[in-house]
Amino acid sequence: MRRNLSIFLLVALFCVPSAFAQDAAPALLMPGVTYTKRVQFTPHGPVVLNVVTAPKPGGLYSLAPVLSNETLVGREKLTDMQKRLSATTTTVGVNGDYFNVNDGRPSGVLVRNGVLEHPPEPDRTSVGIGADGTLRADRVRMLGFWRGTGPRLRVGLNDPPNENGYALFTRAYGATTPVADNASEIVFQQFPTIAPNNDLTAVVTSAVTPSTGRTPIPPGGAVLQATGSNAFGLVGGAPVGSTVTARFTLNPAWDGIVGAVGGGPEIVADGKAVFRAGEAFTAAQLTPHDPRTAVGQRADGKILLVAVDGSQPGYSVGMTNFDLALALVQLGAVTASALDSGPSTAMAFDGQLLSRPATDGREIAVSDALMLGYTGVYVPPPAEPVLSPNRDGVDETQVLSYRIPRPATVQASLVGPDGTTIPLDSGARTPGTYRFTWTGTTSTSTPAREGLWRVAVTATDDQGRVSQADRTFALNNTLASLRVRPATVKVRKKGTRVGASFTLAHAAKVTATVETPRGVVVRVLARKSFTAGRRAVTWNGRTGAGTLAYAGSYRVHVSAANSLGEADLYASFTARR
Repeated sequence: MRRNLSIFLLVALFCVPSAFAQDAAPALLMPGVTYTKRVQFTPHGPVVLNVVTAPKPGGLYSLAPVLSNETLVGREKLTDMQKRLSATTTTVGVNGDYFNVNDGRPSGVLVRNGVLEHPPEPDRTSVGIGADGTLRADRVRMLGFWRGTGPRLRVGLNDPPNENGYALFTRAYGATTPVADNASEIVFQQFPTIAPNNDLTAVVTSAVTPSTGRTPIPPGGAVLQATGSNAFGLVGGAPVGSTVTARFTLNPAWDGIVGAVGGGPEIVADGKAVFRAGEAFTAAQLTPHDPRTAVGQRADGKILLVAVDGSQPGYSVGMTNFDLALALVQLGAVTASALDSGPSTAMAFDGQLLSRPATDGREIAVSDALMLGYTGVYVPPPAEPVLSPNRDGVDETQVLSYRIPRPATVQASLVGPDGTTIPLDSGARTPGTYRFTWTGTTSTSTPAREGLWRVAVTATDDQGRVSQADRTFALNNTLASLRVRPATVKVRKKGTRVGASFTLAHAAKVTATVETPRGVVVRVLARKSFTAGRRAVTWNGRTGAGTLAYAGSYRVHVSAANSLGEADLYASFTARR
C-alpha cells in the first residue's frame, strides 16, 4: 500500500507541469500557421516551450531541411537561412541535425528534393518527409557501392573516407574535396543526382593522382576519392573515358521520401511517449534539463515544431528528453522525434528569433534546419496596432504591406467595421514586397469610421494557386495629446509634483502609470472611467510602496479602453534627487 501511494505521489508530482501550464494566446504567423509560448511550472523551475502548429505539408505549404550556406561543410544561423529564402518563401523553422563542430557536417541523413546528400546515422532516428506530407521517424541504414572495370567496392557519400576507403563527393559537400594524404581522385564533369536505390552511371573525365585533396567538384558533377592502399588502383580500375556505376541503397527503402534530416531519438510512436528508444545517445545527452528541439505530426496531419528554452534559471530551466516526449503527446503528436538540443536549440520566423537561446539570447550557427515554408501571399502585421489620426503627431499614419514569392494577380483592400471597402492595389504583380500608407480617410477624403479594420489580400499565382491573407488593426481616436510637466523633476519628501494631461475624444476606462523605460510599473496614478474631455493625473515622486523613487528616466503610460479597443500613449521625463 505504501509503495502504491509513493508511485501515485510521484506520478502526481510529474504531472504538475501540465496541471499548471499557462499558454499565451496563439499568434498568427502566416495563414494557417500559429505560434504559442507555453509556460509550465515544474518542481525544477519554470519551463518555456515555443510551439508552432502548421498545416500538413502540401500545396502552398512545405516541410523541408535547409542546408547552411548550401554546403555540408560550414555553419549558418537559422535566422540567416530564413533571410536567404525570404524572396521565394515565408518560413518558420527550428535547428535540425546534430553536427560536427569542427567542420559543420551534419551527423545524420540529409535528403533535399528527393536527392540524398548525406548518409544516415544508422543507430539514431532519421526524420523523413513524404511527398504526401507524412512524417516518418525511422532508423535508416545506407550501403554504397561503386564499380569500374573491376569488382564492386564499398563507397561513402560526402564524408571523408577512412584510411583505406572510397568516398564520392558531390557539389553538396562544398566547392572542393577534403584534404587527404596519399590519395587519388577521378573526376566526373556530369554525374546523376543521388537518387537512393538507383544505379547511377557517369563517365570519368579526368584523374588526379597522386592527390592531396582540394580538387574542385564540378557543378552537376562529382569526384571519387580513394585513400591509402586503395589510391594506387583507382585510376587503373576507372581510367579516363570509362564508365563508372554507383548505387546508394537505403534500408528501409524510404520510397516516396522527398526530404529528410538527421535527429533522434524517437520520442513519440503511435501517439505514445517513448521512454527509452535504445538509440546511440548517452544519459548525459538525454537526462539533464536542457534546451530541446522536436518535430512531430498530429493524427490530422498538422505539423508541430517545438523549441524548449533552457539553461536560464528563473526564466526556463529546460526539459529532459522524456519530458519533451510527454509534451509532444500533450500537444497531440502521434509521431515525433527530437532534434539537436542544447545551445543549438532555436526557433525563428521570417528571420527573427521566437525562442530565447541559452547562449545569452544569441543564436549559434548550425549545420542545417527544418523549415516550414509557405509560398502564398503573406501580409505582415501592420506597423502600428492602432491608427490614431487625431492630429497629436502620434500614430497618424498606418503602414501596410504584402509579399508575394511568385508572379501573381493580386487584389488588396481595406475593409472597415461597417463593411466599407477601400481598394489598395490590384492587377498583375511580380515577386516582391508592396507597401502602402493610410491616414484613416475614405476614398472621398472624409474620416473613416472608427473601429476594427482589416487589410485583406488575395493572390492567384502563375501556377493557378489561390492564397489569401489578412491582418487587423484598430482605427481609434479616443486618446490624444499626452503631455508631462515638468520634463525634469527633483524628487523630494514634500512638494514633488509631476502632472500628466491627455484628451479623451470618447468616454473610456483609463489606466495611468509611472513606469521605467522597460515598462516596470513604479506607481499606479489612476484606474477609473473618465468622460470625454481634457483630463489630468499627478505623481508625487513616490513608488507604490510609499518610498521616494530613485533618480533616472521614467515615462507616464496612459491606456484608454472602450468599445473601439485599447489605445496607449507614452511620455518620458527625468527624475533627480
